[in-house]
Amino acid sequence: MDVNHALDLLAGLSPARFMRQYWQKKPLLVRQAIPGFQPLLNRTDLFRLAGQEHVESRLIARQAQGWRMRQGPFARRSLPPLSRDAWTLLVQGVDLHDARAHALLQKFRFVPDARLDDLMISFATPGGGVGPHFDSYDVFLLQASGRRRWKIGQQKDLTLQQGVPLKILQNFEPDEEFVLEAGDMLYLPPRYAHDGIAEAVAGKVGEAADCMTYSIGFRAPGRSELAAELLHRLAEFSEDEPESSSGEGRRRASPSPKIYRDPRQAATATPAALPEGLARFAGQAVLEALKDPLALACALGEYMTEPKPSVWFEAPLQDWVPDAVKAGKASIYLDARSRMMYDSDHVFINGESYRAKGTDAALMRRLADQRGLSAGDLRRASTAALALLADWHEAGWLRQELLMGGGT
Repeated sequence: MDVNHALDLLAGLSPARFMRQYWQKKPLLVRQAIPGFQPLLNRTDLFRLAGQEHVESRLIARQAQGWRMRQGPFARRSLPPLSRDAWTLLVQGVDLHDARAHALLQKFRFVPDARLDDLMISFATPGGGVGPHFDSYDVFLLQASGRRRWKIGQQKDLTLQQGVPLKILQNFEPDEEFVLEAGDMLYLPPRYAHDGIAEAVAGKVGEAADCMTYSIGFRAPGRSELAAELLHRLAEFSEDEPESSSGEGRRRASPSPKIYRDPRQAATATPAALPEGLARFAGQAVLEALKDPLALACALGEYMTEPKPSVWFEAPLQDWVPDAVKAGKASIYLDARSRMMYDSDHVFINGESYRAKGTDAALMRRLADQRGLSAGDLRRASTAALALLADWHEAGWLRQELLMGGGT
């Protein structure tokens, strides 16, 4: 992607300019971000997706007695009738299950993949919404069909309502108001309060009047969450390393013991008191875990590419054809569920890390950036790189596409 090229998606701004002027700074309303946009999934397809066990979905309704929320999956008969107002169906991670949704998400890869999360679809009957709230992450709200009225504001009072199953602001005071129709889009920075209400569309019936909003969301790991996860992974790395190795009866010296020892511990009359030696040992353990920058990079890359718990990969329908690769008659592309990233020393894919240098590293980085490799790219790959790609293919992480005459 040319980040200096102006895009209709960003109201004529280039990605570079958008990131400088708007990203995490202020909202942006884009009329006809995608002119003539049509929903990628119709109502029936979306309801069917919400009925699957491995798809995260929620049903939210505002009734006289207050807000109600239920977790999916939902059989079609368990959803309210379309004639009932003020209910919303949220289907998360649609990009993992639909190729068209995955392709739409790729339009937003001017933001690093480490931040890009998923595409959620909100279906709402007139009056439907999830209440005034704020997100801790950036979001693009693309209207796919129907009409939704958005009220937004840089809320100072973030007090939440008590006794409701949603994080709804108690004293929402909007500054601006917009009505979005199909193809319009609204960008909101983190913690920017907003409330979207589906409106009836006069003169339209059937699916043309459905209010469907696509939310392109981003990951924003908290400092505590990230620290806990990285320390846990660093500890696992440390456990994989033997404390000592034997060779001809010799023992390798360890800079510090990996198991707490206290041969000089005296008898105590205050057994509940934490030993000072244990506190020092704990502090040293944390410092040791953070000492190796490559280990920290590995832990971060593996964490950021770890698939979500609901994701699994299916075995390929066709076997890997190495002869087609060698003959320049095959290309590959990453499965939509695969998360692949890299740094200066490693390649990360689906929670695993690999050291990468030289030509093969450049090839793997191209795969991560472009999410595919052409037949010409593959012909330049080393035997080791091709073997690794074959393993990923067997795991279902990528697909091989044979060109004309590429089969055997």
